[in-house]
Amino acid sequence: MPLIELRNICKTYQLGDLAVPVLRGVSLAVARGELVALMGSSGSGKSTLMNILGCLDRPTSGEYWFDGQEVSRLTADERALLRNRKLGFVFQSFNLLPRTSALDNVAMPLAYGAHRLSEHEARERAAEMLRRVGLGERLDHEPSQLSGGQQQRVAIARALINQPPLLFADEPTGNLDSQTSEEVLRMFERLHSEEGITIIMVTHDPKVAGHAKRIIHIQDGQIVDGAFGEADGSAA
Repeated sequence: MPLIELRNICKTYQLGDLAVPVLRGVSLAVARGELVALMGSSGSGKSTLMNILGCLDRPTSGEYWFDGQEVSRLTADERALLRNRKLGFVFQSFNLLPRTSALDNVAMPLAYGAHRLSEHEARERAAEMLRRVGLGERLDHEPSQLSGGQQQRVAIARALINQPPLLFADEPTGNLDSQTSEEVLRMFERLHSEEGITIIMVTHDPKVAGHAKRIIHIQDGQIVDGAFGEADGSAA
């Protein structure tokens, strides 16, 4: 069973009396442990598709199966619970809390997660996550004391703190220089290969997409290639 399966997903926005279709019958599958890039230009529908995949929005029609559960009709509260327990997000803008240490930024999601950890246990887990991303010497540093690449590493550690089976990276190198971008992308590759984390990178940049094992291209609200990998039993 794929970790993710979309079946004929459509999304239409209503602007007054005007219906604006954004996704037009999207079907795709992502197996557990894949490193996939979702690639498309501005206006292609990739952000809308990521919002649906990340349970931030609901489709107008179609089915979304995630980890064996059909999730497209969940309530907002049910989607929030699923996001916190099973999904991690890394964004272009890092989204770290200012005037808050790296350790506390990383530990924050544990307060809302399924794990009932003591404060000491939460801080120990956060410290271990920061060590895994190479920031074991920066636990007490605030975002303003860290480089862009280090801030993104803190964001990655925070996204993984609840041990989600799926990590989304939305234009994860958009605010980084080319050398730092390569370092962050290699970290995603290492997390994928060593720990088996399923990663979906959303990007318009072919260099970023080139680090994935499979590229799903979206154009004008439709998947034009790469929707299914070999593990799904279909041609890419």
